[in-house]
Amino acid sequence: MDKLNKKYVLLDRDGTIIVNKHYQKDPDDTELLPNAREGLEKLRNAGFGLVIITNQSGIGRGKLSRADLAAIHRRLIQELGGGDDFFDGIYYCPHVPEDDCYCRKPKPGLLELAAFDLGFAVPESYVVGDREIDVEVGEAVGASTILVRTGYGREVEEKGLADPDYVADDLLDTADWIIRREQWIESVTHVRRRE
Repeated sequence: MDKLNKKYVLLDRDGTIIVNKHYQKDPDDTELLPNAREGLEKLRNAGFGLVIITNQSGIGRGKLSRADLAAIHRRLIQELGGGDDFFDGIYYCPHVPEDDCYCRKPKPGLLELAAFDLGFAVPESYVVGDREIDVEVGEAVGASTILVRTGYGREVEEKGLADPDYVADDLLDTADWIIRREQWIESVTHVRRRE
């Protein structure tokens, strides 16, 4: 996948990449979910851009600071064995739900900002998360959506709270599905070009 045609995977953080620790403040509490590293590496190696989009109302509630959040993200990247460029961007909403801001998922502000900054078409991207709001925000912008069964995902699936394009066991399963889907899209597109 060349840079011009680079596609992006927009990922929720808590319950999707790392274990959800309510209002996590300490970077030492950062714990990768099983197969998270392998799945993210597989996507990167296949040429996808990776972006985190996360609601962090703990900032608005005074439970943690922006510096605390930055330290958690540095630790996350260390745990993944990556450098500063492991993620193409990390976007977060610091507001509480009562603020009714445009950036808090399921509203699309974070996705739109990432697309503007990085120059990609949101409908050609993938949105991955463990909650119905992650699926809803992807649907709102026409992206492909994936619900992972980690975090709250299994409960969301069992209760029928979301209707994603795919339900994955974890991020490795997610990566496999995205890569297969892109290969299929490319093969269909290639056939159409030849006709």
